[in-house]
Amino acid sequence: MTDAIRYEKGQDNIVVLTIDMPGQSANTMNAVYREAMAAIVTRLEAEKADIAGVIVTSAKKTFFAGGDLNELVKVTKADASDFYHMILNIKAQLRRLETLGKPVVAAINGAALGGGWEICLACHHRIALDSSAVQLGLPEVTLGLLPGGGGVVRMVRLLGLEKALPYLAEGKKVRPAEALKAGLIHDIAADRDEMLAKARAYIAANPTAVQPWDVKGYKIPGGTPSSPNVAQMLAIAPSVLRDKTKGCFPAPEKIMCAAVEGAQVDFDTAQLIEARYFTELTTGQVAKNMIGTFWFQLNEINAGGSRPKDQPHYTTKKVGVLGAGMMGAGIAYVSAVAGIEVVLKDVSIEAAEKGKSYSATLLDKKVSRGQMTAEKRDAILARIMPSVDEADFAGCDLIIEAVFEDRELKAKVTAAAERHALADAVIASNTSTLPITSLAKAVEKQDKFIGLHFFSPVDKMPLVEIIKGAHTSDETLARGFDYVMQINKTPIVVTDSRGFFTSRVFGTFTNEGLAMLGEGVNAAMIETEARKAGMPVGPLAISDEVSMSLMNHIRQQTVKDLAAEGKQIPNHPAFDVVDLMLNEYKRPGKAAGGGFYEYPAGGKKHLWPELKARFEKADAQISQEDVRDRILFIQAIETVRCVEEGVLLSTADANIGSIFGIGFAAWTGGALQFINQYGLQDFVARAQYLAEQYGERFLPPALLLEKAAKGQGF
Repeated sequence: MTDAIRYEKGQDNIVVLTIDMPGQSANTMNAVYREAMAAIVTRLEAEKADIAGVIVTSAKKTFFAGGDLNELVKVTKADASDFYHMILNIKAQLRRLETLGKPVVAAINGAALGGGWEICLACHHRIALDSSAVQLGLPEVTLGLLPGGGGVVRMVRLLGLEKALPYLAEGKKVRPAEALKAGLIHDIAADRDEMLAKARAYIAANPTAVQPWDVKGYKIPGGTPSSPNVAQMLAIAPSVLRDKTKGCFPAPEKIMCAAVEGAQVDFDTAQLIEARYFTELTTGQVAKNMIGTFWFQLNEINAGGSRPKDQPHYTTKKVGVLGAGMMGAGIAYVSAVAGIEVVLKDVSIEAAEKGKSYSATLLDKKVSRGQMTAEKRDAILARIMPSVDEADFAGCDLIIEAVFEDRELKAKVTAAAERHALADAVIASNTSTLPITSLAKAVEKQDKFIGLHFFSPVDKMPLVEIIKGAHTSDETLARGFDYVMQINKTPIVVTDSRGFFTSRVFGTFTNEGLAMLGEGVNAAMIETEARKAGMPVGPLAISDEVSMSLMNHIRQQTVKDLAAEGKQIPNHPAFDVVDLMLNEYKRPGKAAGGGFYEYPAGGKKHLWPELKARFEKADAQISQEDVRDRILFIQAIETVRCVEEGVLLSTADANIGSIFGIGFAAWTGGALQFINQYGLQDFVARAQYLAEQYGERFLPPALLLEKAAKGQGF
């Protein structure tokens, strides 16, 4: 008998089951759990006559983490039958527990997500610790899966179809107070003793507890799919869902199928339906892409995979931010929220105050939604000091420059800030394109200079690209990394080059869209196919957001910089389109009132009708597949070039950076995983076809050809 689940019967005849998987920091539904649970349920059934009830709890900090992803990621199509029967076995154990004929209570002492929440759902009564560490929900969809341990079946029967879908299809997670209000749990407790006392009291008062769905005459809340109001919702739900997933993400669609089909049949048949869809998703490629990147690689990054190993941990205490525009204001906000003092400097006190007011607006929203107290808001705002004087940077151990992309201006402000900050302060630039090594020349201590490239809007975007210049020391890199973790962002580390990694790859995405427009391809098709490929927005819409005047400014700065090195910028078909939009049509983008799109006041944006007459050619239309592949392939090829040149140092940084930084299609698991899952030889063949048709920029780099020849992946 394994000690993975401890079985302790008290004098009151209540059995306390304590889940405590050996050698793991969290409980998961692996082979050890399955074996232990089988033995426990059999023992409960055998000793039923002498048992008053059962309490299920955990010895770990979390209650239960869910499926074992190390196992799930290895399941292939060949394993489908064995996997399906193993899932039915897990479900059967929980079904035996809830039909034991004795009250079963979940005493939820920590986070219960995925499989952990499914165990709780199989209990008659659920009590959670009232702690901010407790989260409840079914986030499987975020890894390309569905809840396969009865989560779909029981959530639909507990809440009804309409109310269950956000938890199932969006992976919505809740804290105890919200869970109580939503009817997911029955009670909350201040501490473990109170929780166990309440569990015992419930057992004493309900000796013959049964699940609501096992009571004769039970009806699903809100009605079945054939009820008029539910049928009305289901008439439009699939198209709303398809609009969100663009057909790239199978999990939300299969969740809806399992929920709706399962609501029309009895409990046991619904379990079979859920298991079949779960097996289909687990053996599919999209789940493998997403688990590999959003679980394993993201954890590798957050565990400090790219951080210099031998450096002591550093906590930043005071940040000086140069420039209080959108970026500077956002950096000030995330730093202050993380408890760091901030000096926000701009050329006028009005501009600096305006930068601070950005934080006030975001925090006021949180207060109005009840997510934060007014006291906490005031404490955060008190940490931001607007300023016009470099002398206020005294005591700063980190300076972040976030001014306009102009080399001279950046040099002037960073040199001045360095003179007033602490002697060992790290000086960082938020540039998105200018090489860090050359910007570092403006400061005295080039080993203390680093790139910290944030993404807009800073409060929402999860990534920071850390750029290591030629002279950046390991200590500086470690301090930059620690600061990014301190402000709850995900750091990727790249070495210096023009545009680094994210801006280079992002540039290929927008340029490819513009090149297609220049060739005469229909604008609406470019935008639609980009979204169908999995990009959050089309290249023309994003060019409007960035503004073509900024794109042109960056190009001119690059031309100037390369000329100084005796080089020239390679011509790209997108440049002519930008020049036309700026010089001839005077449509630089959204901020200027219009670009590729029209932005009617109070109306919905739409493509500029003139695009058809000015760009489109009837004989230039290409297949939808070519449009999608040009958009994804060009980004993946540029990512390989970054690996080849040593700009990228790890596959995890490449995949996470491409998705979190530039919105590369998340279903692929990232730019390098897109190549892996496509198959390297097939990818090379397709890239060569695209190069013949559309230009040499699609030619596979040497590293890609070498890996394909050796049968290796990234």
